Amino acid sequence: MEKFGFVGLPNAGKSSLYNALTGGSALAAPYAFATTDPNIGVAKVSDERLDKLADMSSSKKVVAASVQFNDIGGLVEGASQGEGLGNKFLAGIREVDAIVFVLRAFKDDDVPGPQDPIEHLRVVETELTLADLEMVSTKFNKLERASKGDNSLKAELETARFVLSELEEGNPLYRVELDEDQKEIVDSWYLLTNKPVLAIVNIDEDQLGDSAEIVAPVIEDLPDSASVFGVCVQLEAEAAQLDASDRAEMLGELGLGDGVLPKFLAEAYKSLGLRTFFTTGEKETRAWTFRDGSPAPVCAGRIHTDMQRGFIRAETIHWDELLEANSWGAARESGKIRAEGKDYLVKDGDVLEFRFNV
Repeated sequence: MEKFGFVGLPNAGKSSLYNALTGGSALAAPYAFATTDPNIGVAKVSDERLDKLADMSSSKKVVAASVQFNDIGGLVEGASQGEGLGNKFLAGIREVDAIVFVLRAFKDDDVPGPQDPIEHLRVVETELTLADLEMVSTKFNKLERASKGDNSLKAELETARFVLSELEEGNPLYRVELDEDQKEIVDSWYLLTNKPVLAIVNIDEDQLGDSAEIVAPVIEDLPDSASVFGVCVQLEAEAAQLDASDRAEMLGELGLGDGVLPKFLAEAYKSLGLRTFFTTGEKETRAWTFRDGSPAPVCAGRIHTDMQRGFIRAETIHWDELLEANSWGAARESGKIRAEGKDYLVKDGDVLEFRFNV
């Protein structure tokens, strides 16, 4: 399961965000390092396509796609040199597939720490960049020595030289433009700043009307590839503890609709190049996660390895065409079910049945 790690200064709202997304009850306390070991939870990715297919099939069970969130302890200035949770904190970030910056904008004099999201961003970026700088510096020195007798290392050495110069300038790699060859090399180094980035700007209830204005500097500062959301994390954490009808009523009264977090979840999902195909029937309708550009046998393997190993063909139709036909049988009778082979690249929203033999 793909993992997202919450990264931010102490008291930014990471544990409350974790509770809001997972419906958990992680300790959220107004002091540094209330979280010393990562809280790990799973959040379902809401998808109206799944619900519509389940209704069509009168499914007894509905299974949404899921992602994992790691609530990592607060980062402090000097973490790259061992301050605060130091290496323990950085190790937690290395384990995730994408970073979610949690940046405080809410004002509360009883909760210590800066209240400027840009200041939060500067500290966390600096510490992650310094940690990568130390790692790449070591790698560059090793490559420089080894390349004297091995010309095959030249491309990796030059990439290390370029990356090192950018990190020395204080540029995290998600702000640096790399060509495809450089990306392939750097991906193998598992650097902290070479991960997709999203940001949550944590505002309070009184700031809801000014959310766009508060978030704007962060949007302007981060690269276009980083989606930014203004969220009153405390409100959404409280809503997450309610049943569905009470949650909808609470968020509706505040003018928040379904809340911001479902939109954030969908964007987080897409930021890793994740897409969804579906299987549907009377017994179960399920959303399956796959990487964009995956061929049909690989997607079959998401269900079971035997399906990938013995793949024969995929029978498929796009979800909206299936709804229009109103059943798999009717779609087959009208010739709308396609048979696709092993080279077929599955598309987001495909509904699939796999034929296989082992």
